[in-house]
Amino acid sequence: MMHTDVSLDVFAGDFDFESLLEKSLEETKLGRGDIVTGTILSVDYVGLIVDIGQKHDGVVPRQDVERMGMQMSDYKAGDEIDVTVVRLDDLEGNLVLSASQARQNEDWKLAEKLQETDDPWGGMVAAANKGGLIVPFGNLRGFIPASHVVDLPRGMNEDDRLKYLENLVGREISIKVIEVNRKRRRLVFSQRNAERENRNARKEVLLSELKEGDVREGVVSGLCDFGAFVDLGGADGLIHISELAWHRVRHPNEVVNVGDKVKTYILHLDESGKRIGLSLKRLQPNPWALVGEMYHIGQLVEGTVSRVEPFGAFVSLEPGIEALLHVSQISDDKTIDPRRELYEAQRVLTRVISIEADKQRLGLSLKEVTASEREQWQIAKAEAAGVAAAAAEIEVPDAEAADDAVDAEEAPAAQ
Repeated sequence: MMHTDVSLDVFAGDFDFESLLEKSLEETKLGRGDIVTGTILSVDYVGLIVDIGQKHDGVVPRQDVERMGMQMSDYKAGDEIDVTVVRLDDLEGNLVLSASQARQNEDWKLAEKLQETDDPWGGMVAAANKGGLIVPFGNLRGFIPASHVVDLPRGMNEDDRLKYLENLVGREISIKVIEVNRKRRRLVFSQRNAERENRNARKEVLLSELKEGDVREGVVSGLCDFGAFVDLGGADGLIHISELAWHRVRHPNEVVNVGDKVKTYILHLDESGKRIGLSLKRLQPNPWALVGEMYHIGQLVEGTVSRVEPFGAFVSLEPGIEALLHVSQISDDKTIDPRRELYEAQRVLTRVISIEADKQRLGLSLKEVTASEREQWQIAKAEAAGVAAAAAEIEVPDAEAADDAVDAEEAPAAQ
């Protein structure tokens, strides 16, 4: 009996399954992460039993099959299948394989190739979160950071940004691969990079079509201190602040807003620098062409102070003309500071003292207005204000009376 027990112990040690499996796998140089082609031996509720050669059978778990959107019924014995070695031993002596990871390997290869060639790829947005967009890539899921989403407005709070991104779900977009990291399972895309290439191509076409003097419709795409950018359908042109209107503009938002549709005049083209200069005011009548008909030297005119400077003030006159009220024409006192005498939006009565329509200049004077003229002007203003106030007072009782009449008609009869 003693001899038999010893023999059994030796037999068990010689045929330790785990040791034999590891030794056999070492001989075939099979390791975790390797991708091999095997043959399905059987299909059951547990998963797929796969022969990967060299007398090694492995298991592809049911969950792995379902992860690919497949069913067990989609496979049958005898089918060939690519699998990845996940574990050499699952503590029950089984070699664990993955069909989904093998498929993903081909997707990783394609992603790496797209990154290397910098080619665009078309995908559909599947989901969105506050950080960006999720785009399926074969059996992988790629991510587009919000900073790489085209036309995402800046300065949005998190809730508004999420709403904007959610509106993109289900949309087909062009993207480029900008990061592939298999170890961290990171696949990052950029819609902005893909759009930049498409936009550059459209810009080349647009520049070849445009001519100076053309009129094109576009959409205001951005504002800055020095002007407004307009998307002409493939390229942005710039309307310099001086070309927004014939009168002085302090900021473009006084004339246009982002999203406005506008007709623009192609002012100049710089094909070498790929720049397009636009104008709004060239499509509007030049008010200075009407100056000779509307104004004459010595005429009294009422205007609004639009800007005050140390050397004087600018006064807005109809129709869109800015005239200069020089400091020397405000008072005989040469030491005065116009900024202490006048303020923006102030209505003033002045006299025209010079007209140079060809140079777009019109000079005004305050001190050339006599005291009686100023007094009459102020009386006329007061009378006009009184008439307006009286009209307002008359309308109020009428409105109340009308309301009372309606209430009387709607009231139930007294019992």
